[in-house]
Amino acid sequence: MCGHYSLTTPIDQLLLRLKGPLPQGLAAHYAARPEIAAGEPVLIQRQEHGELQVGLALWGLLPEWQKQPLGSPRPIHARSETVAEKASFRGAWRHRRCLLPADGYREGRGSRCVWVSRRDRQPFWLAGLWDRWIGPDGSEVESCCVLTTRANGLVAPFHPRMPVILPDGLEDAWLQPADGAGLRALEPLLQPAEQGESWQAVPVRVGGRIPPTDRQLALFHS
Repeated sequence: MCGHYSLTTPIDQLLLRLKGPLPQGLAAHYAARPEIAAGEPVLIQRQEHGELQVGLALWGLLPEWQKQPLGSPRPIHARSETVAEKASFRGAWRHRRCLLPADGYREGRGSRCVWVSRRDRQPFWLAGLWDRWIGPDGSEVESCCVLTTRANGLVAPFHPRMPVILPDGLEDAWLQPADGAGLRALEPLLQPAEQGESWQAVPVRVGGRIPPTDRQLALFHS
């Protein structure tokens, strides 16, 4: 998965999906974000202390145990096949899974890039992990990454990987802390879903507008 996605869904529609308290000022200052890049603050749905809540986290995971945060790599992706084994991810995999609302994402290599979205422009969930790093002075950094899996038939012609997209209705199961059998029950959700005719992959020029304009979409479907 490339390090760009979009969230242009109007706030009134987005609030129908989000559960729990919102970050202060979010509703008043929410703005469409046509291209969200790695390292930027992103919106996440999570569960903590048994309560659903909405948070803001930097896209690039900083594990809670990291001693030297400034010089450490900040992965924006975690491979679903090895997430339970890697030290950077396994704690968050058990206890701090999250969801990132999106309505499109960029995928591809070199000049062969596409913008992947639902044809009806509705938002969907990117499955992710989050963590909270606390410094010696008590400062906190909340961060996240997106889980990836092998590409399905729609994305495979452009890139071998794609984000894990969680089907609607499984949010509570995904966010609930789990171990052992509970985690194994989540493994089928990490497989690439065949997205069929309800999804589209529209060619985009590197550096071009994301999401594509209505005119570009019309030309693609003509």
